[in-house]
Amino acid sequence: MKLTVAIIGTQWGDEGKGKIVDYLTEYADFIVRYQGGNNAGHTIFIHQKKTILHLIPSGILHSNKICIIGNGVVISPKDLFSEISKLKKSNINLENRLFISKGCSIILPYHIALDIARETKRGKNLIGTTGKGIGPVYEDRVARRSIRIADLEDESNLRDSLKELSDYYNHQLVHYYYTDSIPYKKVLQDLISFKDELLLLSSDVSNMIIQGIKLNKKIIFEGAQGSFLDIDQGMYPYVTSSNTTSGGIFAGTGIGPHYLGYVLGVVKAYSTRVGFGPFPTELFHDENDYFFKKGKEIGSTTGRRRRTGWLDIMMLKKSIIVNSITGLCLTKLDVLDELSEIKICIGYKNKINNNVVLDTPCSIKEWNRIIPIYRIVNGWKKKTLGIKKFNDLPFEAREYIRVIEDLTGIPIHVISTGPDRNDTILRMNPFNF
Repeated sequence: MKLTVAIIGTQWGDEGKGKIVDYLTEYADFIVRYQGGNNAGHTIFIHQKKTILHLIPSGILHSNKICIIGNGVVISPKDLFSEISKLKKSNINLENRLFISKGCSIILPYHIALDIARETKRGKNLIGTTGKGIGPVYEDRVARRSIRIADLEDESNLRDSLKELSDYYNHQLVHYYYTDSIPYKKVLQDLISFKDELLLLSSDVSNMIIQGIKLNKKIIFEGAQGSFLDIDQGMYPYVTSSNTTSGGIFAGTGIGPHYLGYVLGVVKAYSTRVGFGPFPTELFHDENDYFFKKGKEIGSTTGRRRRTGWLDIMMLKKSIIVNSITGLCLTKLDVLDELSEIKICIGYKNKINNNVVLDTPCSIKEWNRIIPIYRIVNGWKKKTLGIKKFNDLPFEAREYIRVIEDLTGIPIHVISTGPDRNDTILRMNPFNF
């Protein structure tokens, strides 16, 4: 039996992790978010009611479960309390259930303004950020100048630190990006207005997690975004500013690798990504429109239309390695229901010399030089939406799953057959593996 399970996106995010965290929360005691910020968007459907979470762990919709935000997460106080307010209006009780690390850095208006100004200045060379200030606040962490929740405990020091940041960012905004400055006093006033509520929620969450493990509590570590947006392992520079892979758990929560028992890699039955950067299996025209409409592929954070493509086994195998994935969860299987044939990328060829490429490229230049090699399998042209037993799936759907398992060498333990919490096939409970 495993006490800790990590749920990781294996592609570019938007794999449906929120639903899977919510579904497996039934078997857990603690749900821990360990990186990212409100640039994430986890969508959950329960009896056709839609909930979108950006900061709060996806297990919050279950009563009596403890939800923890680790030190690797960056916090926008305004967005956090807006999310809390919406949950309370939906009669979700958060009292003594939500805890935030004092080590979380705080997103300030300066970070958001700089994020937007940078993207504007790049022109056609956009990274495709969400404009939420995520990159700049992580830069502050590395530069050892970020304001963390713990800093709210000393108001005098807070004033001095914020003034220094204000001068630093306003100089850039005015003199380099030619945008408006942001008043220091207004930012300070807003920050102080959130102080008491933030400190009330804050705690030594690393110790909470370790004590929970010692008491045999079952814990889910929830990732945001996907593996190929990882700052170190992703398609740099078209990445986010945190470690989205399983390695981020340890720095983002304060526990060591010894405590991680099982890693569930969530993979869409096809591929999508939001923003710019290489996408080897990307589809266009009618095929792209099919996945966009059938899969409702709109970003839950930005509202941007997602780019779509076929499943890329080469990328998936890379994710399996960098995350130490134990088992896979295949989502959105039902989106393939109307297709007579399905393509799976099993390798790449170099556009220039036609040589077979044996591994995922390391640089953007190399990514742009490859084309996919496909294996074609039969579609099933039957409804899988809402099926809850593996043997009730059409033969061709089961064959598609078997092919993925054979190509990756990793078992598919969970299958999502629709957006609702209960549209799920549980072949193996990760906590019982």
